[in-house]
Order: sequence, then C-alpha cells, then structure tokens
Amino acid sequence: MKKLKFYLIGLIPGLILVFFILNKKGASCSGYLPNSRVIAETLSKDFKYSDEAKTAMQTLKINEKFLKDSIITHGIIDFDRSQAQKKPCPAYLLTYPEKNPKYEITFEKCGENMTLNSLKKLR
Repeated sequence: MKKLKFYLIGLIPGLILVFFILNKKGASCSGYLPNSRVIAETLSKDFKYSDEAKTAMQTLKINEKFLKDSIITHGIIDFDRSQAQKKPCPAYLLTYPEKNPKYEITFEKCGENMTLNSLKKLR
C-alpha cells in the first residue's frame, strides 16, 4: 500500500505537468488518423484549380479562404470513393460538413501541388 501511495504521488503531478506542457505547445493526437493526415498534407501544398472548379467556385460564391478554412479543414475524406493508391497522383473525394454534407469536392495531390478538380453543392 505504501508503494502504491508513493507511485500515485509521483504519477498524478507528472501527468498534470505533461498535460500542461503539451497543451501549451499545441500538441494533439488527432493528426494520426488517415483523414487528418490527408487533410494536413493537402493544406500544406500549393493550390491549383481546374477550369471546372473555378467556374463552380464563382457560381456558388465560394472563395479560396472558405474553401481552405472550412470545406477542406473540416471535411471528411470518403476513402471508399477515393483513389488513394492511384499513381502518380492520388485522387480524393471530400464531403463537408460531416453530417448532412452540403459540398463535395474532388482533388488530386501531385508532388508539391494540390489540384481541385471539381466542387459540387449537394443540396
């Protein structure tokens, strides 16, 4: 019982200390899932737009900031309908928001570029 008490006396303050240090640095464990990794990698690339995507963005009145900050950042990759293993450029289908999707985009990641191929409003 005495050993357990000494163990807990060290463990609890240690966990609190680690939590505050990691929280202050902005560290999180959410970036390990496939959806998060694809989105993070996509946002780090240079964006290019197909003619179809440019037209859709103008028609739907969606600017690049909304596309990056909302649709892509908070979207969900549909891996069943994506071609993640396609060579040389994997193609993905992303829906936004997660529940009752309103937008669907398709894009390809190729080297240092991300090309937005299409943007559709679902409802």
